Amino acid sequence: MRRPPLLVLTSLVALVLTGAIFGFFYAWVCSTMWGLDDADPRVAIAAMQAMNASVRNAVFFPAFFLTPVALCVAAGVAHRYRHRASAALFLAAAGIYTLGGLLLTMAINVPMNETLGAMAVPESREAAALIWADYSGRWQRWNITRTVASGTSLVLATLAILALRTSSTDKGLGEAAAHVSAPHVTAAHRTAAPDGVARVH
Repeated sequence: MRRPPLLVLTSLVALVLTGAIFGFFYAWVCSTMWGLDDADPRVAIAAMQAMNASVRNAVFFPAFFLTPVALCVAAGVAHRYRHRASAALFLAAAGIYTLGGLLLTMAINVPMNETLGAMAVPESREAAALIWADYSGRWQRWNITRTVASGTSLVLATLAILALRTSSTDKGLGEAAAHVSAPHVTAAHRTAAPDGVARVH
């Protein structure tokens, strides 16, 4: 059964934004921070300061801030079209990302970044190594947490879209079965009266 265009659009936007923010966090886990840890700590501090400053841009904004909005909109549209399981999954995805991704970042990672950004890069490698060691390990632990949270949201959003397909198929089969069985039910309740006129019980 063909699904309403609004339902398809809002679901896909929610899925793409959730996937984008998960990929962003995941990239820090599996490449960026490992590379900085292997670099000269003075270079690592300067590079991290530059990346934290540059990430505040119009490309990053939709994925980071609008993902929970898109998930809630998708939930609302799914509920409007009576896809309650999908609506619940989209809503759960929004809640998990909001708590474990957006709010966690604003409460922990951003203050850490601002503290690091306010520091002058030491000329001494040893002094820089102490600063970076204090920053990197703690920052990465919280980044893994928000990566897991956003990854969970992505899984839930995917399940929500799959649930749309399943519920539409079940609804379509149910309607088809009703149409097929209706004539048989009618015929079963129809008898001929003595005067030859068919009557329905």
